[in-house]
Amino acid sequence: MSVVKINVLTVPAEQRETLEKRFASRAHAVEGSDGFEWFELLRPVEGTDNYLVYTRWRDEASFHAWLEGPMKAAHQGGSESGERPSPAASGSTLWSFEVVQQAAPTSA
Repeated sequence: MSVVKINVLTVPAEQRETLEKRFASRAHAVEGSDGFEWFELLRPVEGTDNYLVYTRWRDEASFHAWLEGPMKAAHQGGSESGERPSPAASGSTLWSFEVVQQAAPTSA
């Protein structure tokens, strides 16, 4: 079964737009990765400053290959002036899960 990685990003209110724009500018950057199954960026509605970055992978090896390849390269890049923009998140925690059950809507 698949593995799920949830990156919990603490994002101050004044940085929310910046974070969302950065993700939008990298839209479709992960979809071609071997073993990639799903991505969602979840915006908090109330009671927290935590965004959730949800990804699902075929297996742990696929996630680590992406982490050490395309993701690492994307986060090491900078602007045209050679400077990296400051992070929009003030903290990050990675949660890991194995999918043990799943359901999809039934067709009518």
